[in-house]
Amino acid sequence: MDEQTAISRALQGETNAFNHLVLTYQNLAYSVAYRVLQNENAAADAVQESFIKAYRALPSFSGGSFKSWLTRIVVNTCYDMLRVQQRRATDSLDELPVEHEYIPALVDHTEGPEAHAERMELNGWIEQGLRALPADQRTVLALCDIHGYAYEEIAEVTGLPMGTVKSRISRARTRLRDYLLQKPELLPSTFRPYNG
Repeated sequence: MDEQTAISRALQGETNAFNHLVLTYQNLAYSVAYRVLQNENAAADAVQESFIKAYRALPSFSGGSFKSWLTRIVVNTCYDMLRVQQRRATDSLDELPVEHEYIPALVDHTEGPEAHAERMELNGWIEQGLRALPADQRTVLALCDIHGYAYEEIAEVTGLPMGTVKSRISRARTRLRDYLLQKPELLPSTFRPYNG
């Protein structure tokens, strides 16, 4: 079933049609939520809440990109959760990561153990750099550089002016670059600063 058919049928009350949309976009929604919230459980909760909101708001969907519309709901849900967290301002000991075991990574079985270890260390350093960014910068950077959204789509998803999107992405990239340059030995040789 194609997306437009699924939307039409979901609007007529067919829950299986909406479930088709959920299955199509659940991985994207989770990835966006995780990048914004930096917590697996919170991201799962945000995705669940976002799909409930999307189902209830489906009659207000006026066409265009369903993917962008849904991503906007996910981002707004995450921001709502961050605001609630800031009001609580406490950390649960259960939520604190132990070592780097929570860092998601793709494993290439053809690389050697040393290359794998170096890549994992770099991935961990990048994840730490992303976590160090403010949520607004982390969100636009993840949408652009991880999920491949165009600036126009990011502006639509976040509701921000184009200039704000561009400046936040630029600031986020600069902050992440500066963070990564603290450990230049982890960077591939083409990205290391020249000390000639």
